[in-house]
Amino acid sequence: MIRKRAIVNGTVQGVGFRWAAREQAQRLGVVGWARNRADGSVEAEVEGAPETVERMLAWLRQGPPGSAVTGVAVTDAAPEGDDGFRICHTV
Repeated sequence: MIRKRAIVNGTVQGVGFRWAAREQAQRLGVVGWARNRADGSVEAEVEGAPETVERMLAWLRQGPPGSAVTGVAVTDAAPEGDDGFRICHTV
């Protein structure tokens, strides 16, 4: 298992990005979380098998309809063993 943190920039708040991310994570079988950030970006952590995490990161780079992703910064994170994918409070 691996875990990645992604900061997604662009038009990603107010367009259902976090909720669509949760649905996609559930479809792919990855765990983690997503939250809005005060700077207008969305931050997400995704954990699972390497190839599945990469598929989720590819989805984050595209985003749901209505979003306009301009960039995604990805860093490694330590696996935490979450039991699902949740929406967290804005930071």
